[in-house]
Amino acid sequence: MTKTGFATLIGRPNVGKSTLMNQLIGQKIAITSNKPQTTRNRIQTVYTDDEGQIVFLDTPGIHKPKNKLGDYMVKVAENTLSDVDVILYLVEPSDKIGEGDKHIMEQLKRTKTPIILIINKIDMVKKEELLPVIDMYSKEMDFAEVVPVSAFNGTNKKELLKCIFKYLPYGEPFYDEDTITDQPIRQIAAELIREQALRILSAEVPHGVAVAIESMDESKRTVEIQATIVCEKDSHKGIIIGKGGETLKKIGTNARYGIEKLLERQVNLKLWVRVKKDWRDSEFLLKNFGYQKSDLSK
Repeated sequence: MTKTGFATLIGRPNVGKSTLMNQLIGQKIAITSNKPQTTRNRIQTVYTDDEGQIVFLDTPGIHKPKNKLGDYMVKVAENTLSDVDVILYLVEPSDKIGEGDKHIMEQLKRTKTPIILIINKIDMVKKEELLPVIDMYSKEMDFAEVVPVSAFNGTNKKELLKCIFKYLPYGEPFYDEDTITDQPIRQIAAELIREQALRILSAEVPHGVAVAIESMDESKRTVEIQATIVCEKDSHKGIIIGKGGETLKKIGTNARYGIEKLLERQVNLKLWVRVKKDWRDSEFLLKNFGYQKSDLSK
Protein backbone atom coordinates (compact mmCIF):
# COMPACT_ATOMS: atom_id res chain seq x y z
CA MET A 1 0.00 0.00 0.00
CA THR A 2 1.19 3.49 -0.81
CA LYS A 3 0.11 6.86 0.51
CA THR A 4 -1.43 9.56 -1.62
CA GLY A 5 -2.93 12.95 -0.84
CA PHE A 6 -2.92 16.71 -1.17
CA ALA A 7 -0.65 19.30 0.45
CA THR A 8 -1.12 23.06 0.10
CA LEU A 9 1.62 25.68 0.50
CA ILE A 10 0.41 28.74 2.42
CA GLY A 11 2.22 31.90 3.48
CA ARG A 12 2.78 35.60 2.92
CA PRO A 13 3.81 36.88 -0.52
CA ASN A 14 7.44 36.28 -1.46
CA VAL A 15 8.14 33.79 1.34
CA GLY A 16 9.35 31.13 -1.13
CA LYS A 17 6.33 28.88 -1.72
CA SER A 18 6.84 28.46 -5.47
CA THR A 19 10.60 27.97 -5.10
CA LEU A 20 10.01 25.25 -2.49
CA MET A 21 7.42 23.48 -4.63
CA ASN A 22 9.75 23.49 -7.63
CA GLN A 23 12.51 22.13 -5.39
CA LEU A 24 10.31 19.32 -3.99
CA ILE A 25 9.13 18.05 -7.38
CA GLY A 26 12.57 18.51 -8.95
CA GLN A 27 11.34 20.59 -11.88
CA LYS A 28 10.39 24.19 -12.51
CA ILE A 29 6.65 24.60 -12.98
CA ALA A 30 5.73 27.61 -10.84
CA ILE A 31 7.35 30.93 -11.75
CA THR A 32 9.47 32.81 -9.24
CA SER A 33 10.77 36.33 -8.79
CA ASN A 34 11.92 38.63 -6.00
CA LYS A 35 8.68 40.63 -6.30
CA PRO A 36 5.71 39.79 -4.04
CA GLN A 37 2.45 38.32 -5.39
CA THR A 38 4.22 36.52 -8.24
CA THR A 39 1.85 33.53 -8.05
CA ARG A 40 -1.73 34.44 -9.01
CA ASN A 41 -3.41 31.07 -9.57
CA ARG A 42 -3.59 27.80 -7.70
CA ILE A 43 -0.90 25.65 -9.35
CA GLN A 44 -1.04 21.87 -8.98
CA THR A 45 2.07 19.70 -9.24
CA VAL A 46 2.76 16.04 -8.51
CA TYR A 47 5.59 14.28 -6.65
CA THR A 48 5.72 10.46 -6.89
CA ASP A 49 8.16 7.98 -5.33
CA ASP A 50 8.08 4.45 -3.85
CA GLU A 51 6.27 5.69 -0.73
CA GLY A 52 3.40 7.23 -2.67
CA GLN A 53 2.22 10.43 -4.29
CA ILE A 54 1.92 14.02 -3.05
CA VAL A 55 -0.17 16.49 -5.02
CA PHE A 56 1.10 19.97 -4.15
CA LEU A 57 -1.05 23.09 -4.42
CA ASP A 58 1.01 26.26 -4.72
CA THR A 59 -1.16 29.26 -3.86
CA PRO A 60 -0.89 33.04 -4.09
CA GLY A 61 0.50 34.80 -1.03
CA ILE A 62 -2.16 35.88 1.46
CA HIS A 63 -2.21 39.68 1.55
CA LYS A 64 -4.58 42.65 1.90
CA PRO A 65 -6.19 42.90 -1.57
CA LYS A 66 -6.41 46.23 -3.41
CA ASN A 67 -8.47 45.13 -6.44
CA LYS A 68 -10.57 42.25 -7.79
CA LEU A 69 -7.47 40.34 -8.85
CA GLY A 70 -6.18 40.61 -5.29
CA ASP A 71 -9.52 39.38 -3.92
CA TYR A 72 -9.36 36.43 -6.29
CA MET A 73 -5.79 35.55 -5.28
CA VAL A 74 -6.53 35.59 -1.53
CA LYS A 75 -9.70 33.49 -1.97
CA VAL A 76 -7.75 30.93 -4.03
CA ALA A 77 -5.23 30.57 -1.20
CA GLU A 78 -7.73 30.46 1.66
CA ASN A 79 -10.08 28.01 -0.09
CA THR A 80 -7.38 25.32 -0.27
CA LEU A 81 -7.19 25.02 3.53
CA SER A 82 -10.21 22.70 3.72
CA ASP A 83 -9.43 20.78 0.51
CA VAL A 84 -6.17 19.09 1.54
CA ASP A 85 -4.71 16.44 3.84
CA VAL A 86 -1.87 18.60 5.19
CA ILE A 87 -1.05 22.32 5.20
CA LEU A 88 2.52 23.53 4.65
CA TYR A 89 2.78 26.96 6.29
CA LEU A 90 5.92 28.83 5.22
CA VAL A 91 7.50 31.60 7.27
CA GLU A 92 10.87 33.37 7.30
CA PRO A 93 13.29 33.22 10.28
CA SER A 94 12.57 36.74 11.56
CA ASP A 95 12.69 37.81 15.22
CA LYS A 96 9.02 38.83 15.39
CA ILE A 97 5.70 37.76 13.90
CA GLY A 98 4.26 40.39 11.56
CA GLU A 99 0.61 41.30 11.03
CA GLY A 100 0.47 39.23 7.83
CA ASP A 101 1.48 36.02 9.60
CA LYS A 102 -0.84 36.77 12.54
CA HIS A 103 -3.73 37.03 10.07
CA ILE A 104 -2.75 33.72 8.42
CA MET A 105 -2.50 31.93 11.78
CA GLU A 106 -5.98 33.14 12.73
CA GLN A 107 -7.23 31.38 9.61
CA LEU A 108 -5.17 28.26 10.36
CA LYS A 109 -6.55 27.99 13.90
CA ARG A 110 -10.01 27.38 12.41
CA THR A 111 -8.96 24.26 10.50
CA LYS A 112 -8.55 20.73 11.81
CA THR A 113 -6.11 19.86 9.01
CA PRO A 114 -2.57 18.99 10.23
CA ILE A 115 -0.20 21.94 9.78
CA ILE A 116 3.54 21.66 9.20
CA LEU A 117 5.40 24.87 10.02
CA ILE A 118 8.20 25.34 7.49
CA ILE A 119 10.84 27.90 8.34
CA ASN A 120 12.34 28.79 4.98
CA LYS A 121 15.54 30.65 4.03
CA ILE A 122 17.63 29.07 6.80
CA ASP A 123 20.66 29.51 4.54
CA MET A 124 20.44 33.22 5.41
CA VAL A 125 20.70 32.86 9.23
CA LYS A 126 22.91 31.13 11.82
CA LYS A 127 21.72 27.83 13.33
CA GLU A 128 21.47 29.29 16.82
CA GLU A 129 19.00 31.87 15.53
CA LEU A 130 16.45 29.20 14.55
CA LEU A 131 15.47 27.92 18.01
CA PRO A 132 14.01 31.28 19.14
CA VAL A 133 12.00 31.45 15.90
CA ILE A 134 10.62 27.91 16.40
CA ASP A 135 9.77 28.74 20.02
CA MET A 136 8.07 32.02 19.06
CA TYR A 137 5.74 30.38 16.50
CA SER A 138 5.09 27.30 18.66
CA LYS A 139 3.75 29.55 21.43
CA GLU A 140 1.19 30.97 19.01
CA MET A 141 -0.34 27.63 17.96
CA ASP A 142 0.27 23.89 17.90
CA PHE A 143 1.93 22.56 14.75
CA ALA A 144 2.04 18.89 13.77
CA GLU A 145 5.70 19.31 12.75
CA VAL A 146 8.31 22.05 12.46
CA VAL A 147 10.82 21.70 9.61
CA PRO A 148 13.54 24.30 8.83
CA VAL A 149 14.44 24.31 5.10
CA SER A 150 16.17 26.22 2.37
CA ALA A 151 13.96 26.19 -0.71
CA PHE A 152 16.85 27.75 -2.62
CA ASN A 153 19.43 25.00 -2.08
CA GLY A 154 17.23 22.06 -1.02
CA THR A 155 18.38 21.73 2.60
CA ASN A 156 16.12 19.27 4.51
CA LYS A 157 14.10 18.44 1.38
CA LYS A 158 14.04 14.69 2.18
CA GLU A 159 13.06 15.31 5.80
CA LEU A 160 10.17 17.51 4.71
CA LEU A 161 8.88 14.92 2.22
CA LYS A 162 8.94 12.26 4.98
CA CYS A 163 6.94 14.54 7.27
CA ILE A 164 4.34 15.20 4.58
CA PHE A 165 3.83 11.49 3.85
CA LYS A 166 3.17 10.88 7.58
CA TYR A 167 -0.10 12.80 7.29
CA LEU A 168 -1.38 11.38 4.00
CA PRO A 169 -3.95 8.56 3.83
CA TYR A 170 -3.26 5.23 2.15
CA GLY A 171 -4.70 4.92 -1.34
CA GLU A 172 -4.17 4.67 -5.07
CA PRO A 173 -2.26 7.49 -6.85
CA PHE A 174 -4.37 10.17 -8.52
CA TYR A 175 -1.91 10.56 -11.42
CA ASP A 176 0.48 8.46 -13.49
CA GLU A 177 3.99 8.38 -12.06
CA ASP A 178 5.30 10.44 -15.01
CA THR A 179 2.86 13.33 -14.37
CA ILE A 180 4.46 16.51 -13.00
CA THR A 181 1.57 18.98 -13.31
CA ASP A 182 -2.01 19.31 -14.51
CA GLN A 183 -1.31 22.82 -15.84
CA PRO A 184 -1.90 23.22 -19.60
CA ILE A 185 1.29 23.94 -21.58
CA ARG A 186 -0.19 27.22 -22.84
CA GLN A 187 -0.73 28.41 -19.27
CA ILE A 188 2.81 27.48 -18.22
CA ALA A 189 4.20 29.27 -21.29
CA ALA A 190 2.22 32.40 -20.43
CA GLU A 191 3.53 32.29 -16.87
CA LEU A 192 7.14 31.87 -18.03
CA ILE A 193 6.74 35.03 -20.13
CA ARG A 194 5.21 36.89 -17.15
CA GLU A 195 8.08 35.69 -14.95
CA GLN A 196 10.62 37.41 -17.19
CA ALA A 197 8.52 40.58 -17.22
CA LEU A 198 8.51 40.49 -13.41
CA ARG A 199 12.27 40.04 -13.27
CA ILE A 200 13.21 42.63 -15.89
CA LEU A 201 10.71 45.47 -15.45
CA SER A 202 10.92 48.28 -12.93
CA ALA A 203 8.99 48.03 -9.66
CA GLU A 204 5.83 49.94 -10.61
CA VAL A 205 4.96 47.89 -13.71
CA PRO A 206 4.87 44.10 -12.95
CA HIS A 207 1.68 43.85 -10.87
CA GLY A 208 -0.28 45.40 -13.73
CA VAL A 209 0.98 42.86 -16.27
CA ALA A 210 -0.85 39.83 -17.65
CA VAL A 211 0.10 37.53 -20.54
CA ALA A 212 -2.29 36.00 -23.07
CA ILE A 213 -1.17 33.29 -25.49
CA GLU A 214 -2.83 34.21 -28.78
CA SER A 215 -1.72 31.09 -30.66
CA MET A 216 0.54 28.07 -30.13
CA ASP A 217 1.35 25.79 -33.05
CA GLU A 218 3.21 22.59 -32.12
CA SER A 219 2.70 20.87 -35.51
CA LYS A 220 6.15 21.79 -36.86
CA ARG A 221 9.68 21.09 -35.65
CA THR A 222 9.85 24.61 -34.19
CA VAL A 223 6.94 25.54 -31.91
CA GLU A 224 5.37 28.84 -33.00
CA ILE A 225 3.99 30.98 -30.16
CA GLN A 226 2.36 34.38 -30.40
CA ALA A 227 1.63 36.14 -27.12
CA THR A 228 0.46 39.52 -25.86
CA ILE A 229 1.72 41.25 -22.73
CA VAL A 230 -1.15 43.31 -21.34
CA CYS A 231 -0.54 46.34 -19.10
CA GLU A 232 -2.74 49.02 -17.54
CA LYS A 233 -1.13 52.29 -18.66
CA ASP A 234 0.29 53.77 -21.86
CA SER A 235 3.41 54.79 -19.93
CA HIS A 236 3.87 51.16 -18.86
CA LYS A 237 3.64 50.03 -22.48
CA GLY A 238 6.62 52.23 -23.30
CA ILE A 239 8.61 50.81 -20.38
CA ILE A 240 7.83 47.22 -21.41
CA ILE A 241 8.89 47.83 -25.01
CA GLY A 242 11.96 49.85 -23.99
CA LYS A 243 14.25 51.97 -26.14
CA GLY A 244 14.37 50.50 -29.63
CA GLY A 245 12.35 47.50 -28.38
CA GLU A 246 15.30 46.27 -26.26
CA THR A 247 13.33 45.47 -23.08
CA LEU A 248 10.64 43.50 -24.92
CA LYS A 249 13.33 41.65 -26.84
CA LYS A 250 15.08 40.71 -23.57
CA ILE A 251 11.82 39.46 -22.05
CA GLY A 252 11.18 37.36 -25.16
CA THR A 253 14.70 35.92 -25.33
CA ASN A 254 14.72 34.88 -21.66
CA ALA A 255 11.17 33.50 -21.81
CA ARG A 256 11.92 31.52 -24.99
CA TYR A 257 14.83 29.82 -23.22
CA GLY A 258 12.54 28.69 -20.38
CA ILE A 259 9.81 27.47 -22.74
CA GLU A 260 12.33 25.55 -24.86
CA LYS A 261 13.64 23.87 -21.71
CA LEU A 262 10.08 22.91 -20.77
CA LEU A 263 9.10 21.60 -24.23
CA GLU A 264 12.55 20.24 -25.14
CA ARG A 265 12.06 21.78 -28.60
CA GLN A 266 13.01 24.95 -30.41
CA VAL A 267 10.56 27.82 -30.00
CA ASN A 268 9.84 30.89 -32.12
CA LEU A 269 8.24 33.40 -29.74
CA LYS A 270 6.62 36.63 -30.94
CA LEU A 271 5.48 39.19 -28.37
CA TRP A 272 3.18 42.21 -28.57
CA VAL A 273 2.18 44.75 -25.90
CA ARG A 274 -1.37 46.02 -25.44
CA VAL A 275 -2.94 48.44 -22.93
CA LYS A 276 -6.13 47.41 -21.09
CA LYS A 277 -6.82 50.07 -18.48
CA ASP A 278 -7.73 48.78 -15.00
CA TRP A 279 -7.97 45.16 -16.18
CA ARG A 280 -7.34 43.95 -12.61
CA ASP A 281 -10.78 45.31 -11.63
CA SER A 282 -12.62 43.88 -14.67
CA GLU A 283 -14.28 40.51 -14.09
CA PHE A 284 -14.54 40.01 -17.86
CA LEU A 285 -10.81 40.57 -18.44
CA LEU A 286 -9.80 38.57 -15.35
CA LYS A 287 -11.72 35.62 -16.81
CA ASN A 288 -10.06 36.17 -20.21
CA PHE A 289 -6.62 36.01 -18.60
CA GLY A 290 -7.37 32.70 -16.87
CA TYR A 291 -8.48 33.81 -13.40
CA GLN A 292 -11.65 31.74 -13.23
CA LYS A 293 -14.25 31.81 -10.46
CA SER A 294 -14.52 28.03 -10.87
CA ASP A 295 -10.99 27.78 -9.39
CA LEU A 296 -12.38 29.05 -6.08
CA SER A 297 -14.66 26.05 -5.57
CA LYS A 298 -12.19 23.27 -6.35
